[in-house]
Amino acid sequence: MNYPNDAPIENQIGELLRQRGWKLAVAESCTGGLIGHRITNVAGSSDYFLGGVIAYAYEAKVKLLGVAWETLNTSGAVSRETVLEMAAGARQNLAADIAISASGIAGPGGETPDKPVGTVWIGLAAPDGKRARLFHFRGDREQNKAAAAEAALRMLLDYLLGKPDSDGS
Repeated sequence: MNYPNDAPIENQIGELLRQRGWKLAVAESCTGGLIGHRITNVAGSSDYFLGGVIAYAYEAKVKLLGVAWETLNTSGAVSRETVLEMAAGARQNLAADIAISASGIAGPGGETPDKPVGTVWIGLAAPDGKRARLFHFRGDREQNKAAAAEAALRMLLDYLLGKPDSDGS
C-alpha cells in the first residue's frame, strides 16, 4: 500500500517499516503513551509495532529501560543522555529494529531555569546508531504532549526516509 505525502504520518511510518521488515518500539515519558496510541491507530500496525514502555518516574526509567541512575542524577530526566538511553533500552528490551523515545516538561509546573515548560528531548535508536533532538513547545499541557508525539513521529519518519538529522551521534 503506497500513501501520498499527505497521508497521516503514522500510515507513512507503517508502510516504510513494512517495506524494511523492521519492528518498532517506543519509550515514553511526557507523552504518556500518545506515540504508541498514534502508531496503533493504523489497522495492521501489529505487523511492525512491538509495543512500548511509559516510564514516567525515574525508577521506571531505570528498571524497565536500563537508564542509569548516574545519567538521571547528573543530566536529569529531560536530557539528551536520558532519551538516548531510553530509546536504546526500548530497542534492546523489546528486540526491536528501531525505537523512539520522548522525555520533557509538559507543564504547567516542573520547569527549571534551564528547562522551561515545553522543553522536550526526542531520542531514536536504530541499527546505525543513536540520535536525539531538542524541542521547545509553547502550548498548554495537552498541546505540549501532542506536539512532542508529533515531533517524535516526524523524527522517525525523517529517519526512515533517509533525511539528514541535525543531531546524529
